[in-house]
Amino acid sequence: MVAANAGAVDLLIVNGTVLTMEPGAKPIVDGAVAVRGQDIVAVGPRESVPVPAAKVLDAGGGLILPGFVNTHTHLAMVLLRGLADDLPLKEWLEQHIWPAEKAVMDAETVKLGTLWAAVESLKAGVTCVCDMYFYAPTVAEALEQVGIRGVVPESIIDFPTPSCPSPEVALEKQRELCERYRQHPLITPAVAAHAPYSVNAKNIAKAAELAEEFDVPFLIHVAETRWEMETFQKEKGTTPVQYLADLGVLSSRTVAAHCVHVTAEDIATLAELGVGVAANPVSNLKLASGVAPLPQMLAQGVKVGFGTDGAASNNTLDLLRDAQIAALLYKGVTGDPTCMPAPTVAALLTRGGAEVLGLGKVVGTLAVGKRADVVCLATHEPHAVPVYDPESHLIYAARASDVQHVVVNGKTLVENHKVLTVDEDALRREVFRLAPKVRGAVEAVKAKG
Repeated sequence: MVAANAGAVDLLIVNGTVLTMEPGAKPIVDGAVAVRGQDIVAVGPRESVPVPAAKVLDAGGGLILPGFVNTHTHLAMVLLRGLADDLPLKEWLEQHIWPAEKAVMDAETVKLGTLWAAVESLKAGVTCVCDMYFYAPTVAEALEQVGIRGVVPESIIDFPTPSCPSPEVALEKQRELCERYRQHPLITPAVAAHAPYSVNAKNIAKAAELAEEFDVPFLIHVAETRWEMETFQKEKGTTPVQYLADLGVLSSRTVAAHCVHVTAEDIATLAELGVGVAANPVSNLKLASGVAPLPQMLAQGVKVGFGTDGAASNNTLDLLRDAQIAALLYKGVTGDPTCMPAPTVAALLTRGGAEVLGLGKVVGTLAVGKRADVVCLATHEPHAVPVYDPESHLIYAARASDVQHVVVNGKTLVENHKVLTVDEDALRREVFRLAPKVRGAVEAVKAKG
């Protein structure tokens, strides 16, 4: 806790219990967070932060904590929410989602979807999203418009995508993105290869080399399904994780999404190479992909954060729900009620996610010198009273609807549950207008066989 320098601050967040999420830190009852510009300049008891402020946010006696970090999602897929449910991943992807994307996902549609996803994310307390989709410049511009922090790649895959006719064009666009968004206050450029089964070794290597050149995250789906694991073992005599390790593309900048079907050797490799794992418990359950061995990963020191995956397979961007389900899931799987305790899960929701994305020095905790990405959760509704342990409350009782205020990079984006930077009602009308077109396009594709 360090007091602010003399003089007024731009924003003072007061009247709440502060969870800094710093390792070993205790909750600060009646705490305060002072912000100047984009930075946190003081955190501590209210009486120790007596600075005047241009703006004061009242947390209403609730919780004040770091914003949630969504380490893996496909933002624009909110427009495909509920379009194809109750299907296994391969059938869902190849027979429904990919045809739908081909039919409707142009730059304009991706912008609308990304804006709508950003609104949903903010209202659920998410202040940082790691997208993995197409039309990356459009995605970045939409996130900037809303004001949310984002890790944004242009995804490469070994066939034409809505935004790139070839992997070669995708690589060119990835380079342009990395050059354009160097040192951006909100957007971290990234490089993405879809998966080791959908991108050949040469292109995966090129993507990883580009990420290394610009020192940006390298995103890839890994070992999501039993089919993927069995295929690699049969055709290559190894696991997806070991295959990527042998290619030399895994490193501390790698964000490996899912990692459901991994061996003990795989986990040791992930830990040794510093790979971050973006765990997606709800999507993996809904698609019956399996349950990632997170307790074993954490025991080996693997970096882990939570992701929602896309809203076409979740079906929300409510990251708190993923964290809460994870806390319960592993207790049921292991038969151990002490497995994945609330403080551990709360840390993965915030600090852990930031570390996975390589942003641990920037966000993830409330500490002097870090960017001011802050969420205030109300605790006055019946389901939220009383609060004995703030972290247990967050993981076992809180709801996304409790999100009252959201600050990103020092700017108030949500105040009293209302998004301030975009017209939510107008966006909602646009989404409603687009839905019949999406349905019709998909039905036309299916009718052609």
